[in-house]
Amino acid sequence: MKQTIILLAAALMMSACGMLKSSSSQQSTGSQSAAISSSETTPTTAGQGAGNALHALYTQFKADGNKYDYTNMQNILNTVTLVANCEGLKQNYKDKTYLSEFGKGMIASSLGLVTQNNVETVTNSLVDMVKNSETTQSATSAVQSTASTAAGYANTAAQYAGALSTLLGAFGGK
Repeated sequence: MKQTIILLAAALMMSACGMLKSSSSQQSTGSQSAAISSSETTPTTAGQGAGNALHALYTQFKADGNKYDYTNMQNILNTVTLVANCEGLKQNYKDKTYLSEFGKGMIASSLGLVTQNNVETVTNSLVDMVKNSETTQSATSAVQSTASTAAGYANTAAQYAGALSTLLGAFGGK
């Protein structure tokens, strides 16, 4: 089963790789992955990418009966996008200005999912999710490289399944 998922992911990634590169300067509409952040990305832009990915993941989470399906290709892409956009949180989790700007970006792009009332909780959850992860940097690199990293994408989604299920479930009936 895992080999089938990886083969399917590899096939889909060949077609999606161009989509990610061409959309790197655009905001997601919720049905496609948000732009992937780079090391030069501002906290607000990274927050916007994270907010887009969170909204897309939450929409699918609700459609799947409040379950995070880490084998769904779109969830895999959105998870990798989320993790890549949260890369800066690892180094800046104590920087209140960075966290504030990141939160503003999430609020602006999550279509009401992240609000002033829950932004601190969501940001702290994302910090906890990526702070001690070695996968964050490899997820960013994987997104920016070739489609041959489809197995890495699937593994990233699987690694974050528990944390994302908890975070997405905390949004309740939005």
